[in-house]
Amino acid sequence: MSEPGGGRVIGLISDTHGLVRASVFEALAGVELILHAGDVGGDEVLAELATIAPVLAVFGNTDWMADPSLAPAIERTVDGVSIHVSHGHELGRPTPERLLAAYAADVVVYGHTHRQLVARVGERLVVNPGAAGPRRFDLAPSVARLTIAAGRADVALVPLA
Repeated sequence: MSEPGGGRVIGLISDTHGLVRASVFEALAGVELILHAGDVGGDEVLAELATIAPVLAVFGNTDWMADPSLAPAIERTVDGVSIHVSHGHELGRPTPERLLAAYAADVVVYGHTHRQLVARVGERLVVNPGAAGPRRFDLAPSVARLTIAAGRADVALVPLA
């Protein structure tokens, strides 16, 4: 689906830990694809998210790695913008610097820390949409909307009720 001003919109979500909040449906309404950055918490989560848009998901440190619906990483290119998704735990403590050094994509999406983060380094973007599942560490739950237009990626964090 395209945004009114042009562009394609992808939903970013992470760390659901078995919970899909009702506010996720409004926050991700109209996206063409959902990329889940791990700690999914079961196939029921993926099935619920799939009622919004197709879902691709990676496993996190709390997921069953042999689950065939979860990949170690996702590599996609959308309108010339390359996207890498992994949970981040594979790097120990993920930071924008470590993620950008490890992955060559234009947009690197991760989870694991439960902390929202958007960092732009030159033309590259690092995004942690925050944790969408049960509230932990006194952090507010959130997701993100990634918009790709004219070969550029921009992201908006969306708080969840």
